[in-house]
Amino acid sequence: MEKILKENRQGERMMQIRKMTMADYENIYALWMSCTGVGLNNLDDSKEGIEKFLNRNPDTCFVAEEDGRIIGVLLAGNDGRRGYIYHTAVHPDCRNKGIGTKLVNTVMQALKDLGINKTALVVFKRNESGNAFWEKMGFTERHDISYRNRIINEMIRYDL
Repeated sequence: MEKILKENRQGERMMQIRKMTMADYENIYALWMSCTGVGLNNLDDSKEGIEKFLNRNPDTCFVAEEDGRIIGVLLAGNDGRRGYIYHTAVHPDCRNKGIGTKLVNTVMQALKDLGINKTALVVFKRNESGNAFWEKMGFTERHDISYRNRIINEMIRYDL
């Protein structure tokens, strides 16, 4: 059953949180491109890359939609042990309205329902607003580990 969160306050537009589908790809990619602090690449974030991710994680990727317009997105997955959050974004014109918080709360419940006990994410150091948001959401910065990666296939990065 698809979980949908709708709000209808007096005089405000209806906003819903729903599971992401591949039909949303063009709109979420445009949303990511409108947000500073997001890091994308031509392989993982291509339509094919997101489709592969969504097929593997159909119950933990969500969009926030208002009047048919996608105004927020959060991709998350898990390895059976830990949850991982990727590419969370809220349109710059729609920030500070609780949309990001609702997306995070929705995905945290979805991960909990899957038996996941801990969730991690990566935020660029220079993304001050993103780091402030994640701290407010209860995600602590780890100082006892070093994040490392190794590229298998050459890719082009787009750091916005």
